[in-house]
Amino acid sequence: MIDDPIAYRPEAIERVGDSGIRIRWSDGETSDWNARQLRDACPCATCREKHSKSASDAEKSAANPKSLMLPVLSAAEARPMRIEGMQPVGTYAYNIAFSDGHNSGLFTFARLRREGL
Repeated sequence: MIDDPIAYRPEAIERVGDSGIRIRWSDGETSDWNARQLRDACPCATCREKHSKSASDAEKSAANPKSLMLPVLSAAEARPMRIEGMQPVGTYAYNIAFSDGHNSGLFTFARLRREGL
């Protein structure tokens, strides 16, 4: 079962290019992620709230097309996203530090396996 954190364990993690990782799982399968995908999928409370607000704003804009405005990107958002570090958390997750300074999300093995490309 894929949601069982014991079922699949990372056996190896390697960098792919400047901003990606490849995880080889205990059953021989691999998952590829790039830094932007991981950052956008961050499960921390702050990011979940931000994603929820973005979805709500998009619904409001769709209802009133005249209110559509282009977002202004910060300098950090304009730079390519990179993974600065990964630390294991217990035997079930990784904490990932990103080049924009964000580092509070815990990516469980089950989530990385289930949502990996």
